[in-house]
Amino acid sequence: MKKKNQVIFIISAFIFIFSLSNNMLFAKKVVPNSSHHSISSSDKIKTSEISHSIFTRGLLSQAGLNEEIFNMAFNGFSKINKKEIISKDSIITIIDYSKPSNEKRLFIIDLKSAKLIHHSVVAHGRNTGEKYARAFSNKLNSHMSSIGFYITKKTYTGGNGYSLRLDGLERGFNDNAMKRALVIHGADYANESVINSKGYLGRSYGCPALPREISKQVIEKIKDGNIIFAYYPDENYLKQSSILN
Repeated sequence: MKKKNQVIFIISAFIFIFSLSNNMLFAKKVVPNSSHHSISSSDKIKTSEISHSIFTRGLLSQAGLNEEIFNMAFNGFSKINKKEIISKDSIITIIDYSKPSNEKRLFIIDLKSAKLIHHSVVAHGRNTGEKYARAFSNKLNSHMSSIGFYITKKTYTGGNGYSLRLDGLERGFNDNAMKRALVIHGADYANESVINSKGYLGRSYGCPALPREISKQVIEKIKDGNIIFAYYPDENYLKQSSILN
């Protein structure tokens, strides 16, 4: 009987210790996750406040930029910036393809000074639409524009004059930009005078082409590692973008 009681005691002690260690293990798992969640929320609030401050001080609403689009661009910039692959210039370019091509839909913003430094018309691809951009593609020879985040690369002088290479950062949406030779360049068909005769800008093979009189100045400002966000309210992109989500 004594031996039986000893066995029961040992088994009970073992169950208690096992149960205690499991509870401690569970507690260790829960606390860091909870802490991480609060830090993440805090970071989001801080980013949102900075974004709103820049948007307000830069008078971007008066220039026709939607704050929600700017927030997307700024959040994406902040995420990419953590990878330490972009310039320290802190310049972001936003192209709002939801606007028609006869409106100024390119915005270049200096985030450090909260200033809009360029505001211009910009062309889209010929198979993307006429006055309005409707369809986008990442495929070679599609002659369509691509949406998403890009990083600017080196310049070169080619058939379209002084041009700036773009590298697409979003798989499936614009990562074929280099293969497709999507670049920023000047073009006669991207001039506002074309709007007066046709009602909308001429179109490219997919490149975000600019008026010739400002193209070199813009390229010099945003080359070598600055971010471009080409926006369109495409439901598939907004849900699947690895940078926005």
